[in-house]
Amino acid sequence: LLVSKDLGKHLLEVEDLLQKHGLLEADISAQTERVQALNAAALKFSELEGYQPCDPQIICNRVNHVQTCLEELEELAAKRRKELEDSRQLWTFFQEMEEAEAWIREKEKILAAKSCGRDLSSVVTLTNKHKTMLGELGNRRALLHQTMKKGEKILAKKSFGSVGIQEKMREVCLRWKKLEEITGLHQQRLEDALNFFQFSAETDDLVAWLQDAYRIVSSDDFGHDDYSSQALLRKHRAVVDEVEKHRAAVLSLRKQLALLAPDHRQGVDVQIRVVEVEQLYGEVAEVAVLRTQWLQDALAVYRMFSEVHACEVWVDEKEQWLEKMEVPEELDEVEVVQHRFESLDQEMNSVMGRILDVNQVVQQLVDGGHPSSDEVRSCQDHLNSRWNRVVELVENKKSQLSSVLKIQNFLLEC
Repeated sequence: LLVSKDLGKHLLEVEDLLQKHGLLEADISAQTERVQALNAAALKFSELEGYQPCDPQIICNRVNHVQTCLEELEELAAKRRKELEDSRQLWTFFQEMEEAEAWIREKEKILAAKSCGRDLSSVVTLTNKHKTMLGELGNRRALLHQTMKKGEKILAKKSFGSVGIQEKMREVCLRWKKLEEITGLHQQRLEDALNFFQFSAETDDLVAWLQDAYRIVSSDDFGHDDYSSQALLRKHRAVVDEVEKHRAAVLSLRKQLALLAPDHRQGVDVQIRVVEVEQLYGEVAEVAVLRTQWLQDALAVYRMFSEVHACEVWVDEKEQWLEKMEVPEELDEVEVVQHRFESLDQEMNSVMGRILDVNQVVQQLVDGGHPSSDEVRSCQDHLNSRWNRVVELVENKKSQLSSVLKIQNFLLEC
């Protein structure tokens, strides 16, 4: 049993042989105690004085022979245990290498079947799974490194079973290297897909914002009075600021596109998308400028109407006063009226300045092609007509006062 050359053809068989060998070692250990007891008893016969049933030398030789056989048996047992343990190390190495190869084949199939996702959410999910796989790859790499060390130790011993170890290590190393290359390529594809879908999502968000901004800046609501137009203009200026802030994002689209993988950035759809975003931004910016001008024009119109109204209120008041006023014939009363006309002259100078400002604003609106030019011009004409009427009434009243004063002065001289 101890000189058997059967060291097993696989790990399970070696484990079975080791188990049987352990039983044999236990049996040897039990026989060792028996042999030692028998030898001790036999040596007593060699030490008798007087009558000796056997030659002491024969007894000693017999004891030494049995002891030598036992020691040889123990040496054979130790040698076989070492051979069996070496065999177990060898087959453990091969089994671990087989497990590594099976794991590599499994991951190669998974990587070959994996896609890179159809949208940002699926790519993120696949990226997280790939990170988990990278963790498994790191753990398996550490295990393979330990197995390789075992193979190197077996090779260093130059034991009986070292044939094929070098080839197996080379084969597994090549497959592992290929797996890492495939993993790296898949990771790069995932990163490329993630960058592309992030770019697409950011572009979609930018388009959605620009479309909302276009709806806002293309509104035809310009307010219905001075206050509402001012409020709309303030809101519009805030939108214009936001449009300007988004300019950098639009300008950076082509730089971001250039950083994408060739198969992503060379797609016709994505290039058309970038052009559409740039065109949409240009339209938003252009319409925003136009709406700014329209709101300013609307505000100018409402302020002009407000100023016209204020002037017309003054004109109405003075027109009614002038029409009802009768020129007195007494000198004292004439002087009082004359003082009133002096104050009226100052007011008229002030109102005339406001009317000139109105005329200037109207001219600017008409020259700028304002859509309400006809209405604005009609309002201007009406105000100027009313103003001329007041001026005419004032001149008439002043003329009457002048005539009364001349008569009164003539009478005083007489």
